Amino acid sequence: MGRRATINDIAAKAGVGVATVDRVLNGRAPVSQRTAACVLEAAEALNYHAHGLVRRRIEEMAPAKTLGFILQKPGKWFYRTLAREIEREVSGLRDIRAKADIRYVARLSPDVLSEEVLKMRDGTDALALVSLDHPKIARAIADYAASGRSVFALLSPIDAPDAAGYIGIDGYRAGRTAGWAMSRLFRGGGEIGVMIGSRRYRGHEALETGFRDYMREFAPGARLRDTLPCLDDSANAYEAAAEILCASPELGGLYHCGGGVEGAVQALRETGRGRDIAYVCHEKSPAALEGLRDGTVDLVIASDPGTIAGDAVRAMVAALTGNAAGAGGALSGIQLFTPENL
Repeated sequence: MGRRATINDIAAKAGVGVATVDRVLNGRAPVSQRTAACVLEAAEALNYHAHGLVRRRIEEMAPAKTLGFILQKPGKWFYRTLAREIEREVSGLRDIRAKADIRYVARLSPDVLSEEVLKMRDGTDALALVSLDHPKIARAIADYAASGRSVFALLSPIDAPDAAGYIGIDGYRAGRTAGWAMSRLFRGGGEIGVMIGSRRYRGHEALETGFRDYMREFAPGARLRDTLPCLDDSANAYEAAAEILCASPELGGLYHCGGGVEGAVQALRETGRGRDIAYVCHEKSPAALEGLRDGTVDLVIASDPGTIAGDAVRAMVAALTGNAAGAGGALSGIQLFTPENL
């Protein structure tokens, strides 16, 4: 059996003093990252029995990475929940030391979003953002990524060549799922209303396209109204739903791809027609769940904030650690909620 490597052996191979190796092992005083890497390389080459400890010490010495997130609508249930899940995922990381920098934008504005991306350029090591699709935002992403850092589109895809990937659901498939459900829930006759958060979100556009494609293919007799925007706002969603309900006394279905569900639910309740109209939405908010319980909402097709947060953090860590296999983003599955599976 060969002699076990000692600290003296590591010091000699790394070209440093014994005291330096001791500082790396025990964290007694600061050591440069370059010197610490030399000590680790020597310990592993010599099969030092505690080389795993050396690696852990070096990881502890490394400065914490900052994972940046730009979310929308600070008061909205989904984004509050998503932020909590992001914080939980980051605090539980073991591969790297990291902290989350979560910021919100209140307006759907390319100027505001692009400025926020540039503000986070110097203080973060990777970025994930919920964004509209716009050339100005694509330019800001290119600027951020120019230094080798990764930017991920969150919840809605972005047409930006420098984005590292997308984390979220397949909007087109989720929209077709909504069409499948509506074609079975719709009681025939009348019209089907359609509401969208914003077509500047590619994710919302994909939901609407998938829904209309399915209905055109499998329910050609259904009459779909022109789509009304609601900007993911409950007051706007109330106005849009009220307008549809007033314009179509024989309305038989309402598809809502976007936020602000509480507004649409309120409008349906106020008319007393909630139980007669098939309402399908994509937000598992408290208002949507209450609507499921009282029969106003028929189906919620939701993305899980915990899954989205976990996928985003893992993709960002993979990008930071050079794990190409996990750094391209991830498609998340959808959840279906009915009154029977709450």
